[in-house]
Amino acid sequence: MIHSMTGYGKSVVELPTKTIRLELKSLNSKSLDLNMRMPSVYRAKELELRKIIGTQLGRGKVDFSLYVEFNKGEAASKINTEVVKGYMKQLENISSSDAVERLKMAVRMPDAVSSEREEIDPKEWNIISEEVKVVLSKIQDYRKDEGAVLEKDFSKRISKIDKLLEEVVNIDPERIAHVRERLHKGIADLKEKIDENRFEQELIYYIEKLDITEEKIRLKNHLDYFLKNLNSNESNGKKLAFIGQEIGREINTIGSKANFAPMQKLVVQMKDELEKIKEQLLNVL
Repeated sequence: MIHSMTGYGKSVVELPTKTIRLELKSLNSKSLDLNMRMPSVYRAKELELRKIIGTQLGRGKVDFSLYVEFNKGEAASKINTEVVKGYMKQLENISSSDAVERLKMAVRMPDAVSSEREEIDPKEWNIISEEVKVVLSKIQDYRKDEGAVLEKDFSKRISKIDKLLEEVVNIDPERIAHVRERLHKGIADLKEKIDENRFEQELIYYIEKLDITEEKIRLKNHLDYFLKNLNSNESNGKKLAFIGQEIGREINTIGSKANFAPMQKLVVQMKDELEKIKEQLLNVL
């Protein structure tokens, strides 16, 4: 079953002093493009998170966000009391201002206030790590559901190309007869006497150049191979894209050899279906 690269997952962790929100979303990309946003205190765990997320998601433009919201009564910033006292004592020696003014100046000095703790609580991180797995599971389910929609669309369009190919096969004898008749008429319009045997030999050579038997067989095989890989256990968008290129090559060759308006119309319809498949394949993992 194929998976889409489009996905979204979200989770909320309630801790005694804070609420942590995890968000993971992805779009299509040729490779893994992982962008991470989190408070600096958690940066020490970035490589660990990158490895986990990258292994699970494989490809895509991925955005991971970790937001922290402190509960009421808890401050995100902590006052370094000893540092502030030291600043106030120094200010007292050089300033005649009152204690309130000195305090205002002291808390604006370097290191007076620390915005976060320097160390991560191991128990807290274990909880967050488990919740990251939950978010990854959610985004995987999202990708799977999106993939099922794409799979249905691909099957429908491949089936349409297959039916158009059947029409090409059915009108091929008519096309050859039309080409033969047109050449005979062209010679007749010249009002020139020709060697019928030589003309028949040249006609056979020309018609052989327009023969699309091999292209029809290869195109049918490529369509069947596409469906086989579409229904495989693994999602391989790159392989499907390669098969799509081969399908396009055979359709183009049939079109260049057609030399018959009804067949060329069928080729245009096949190209239209294939282009829609190629657009959607960009989003397959």
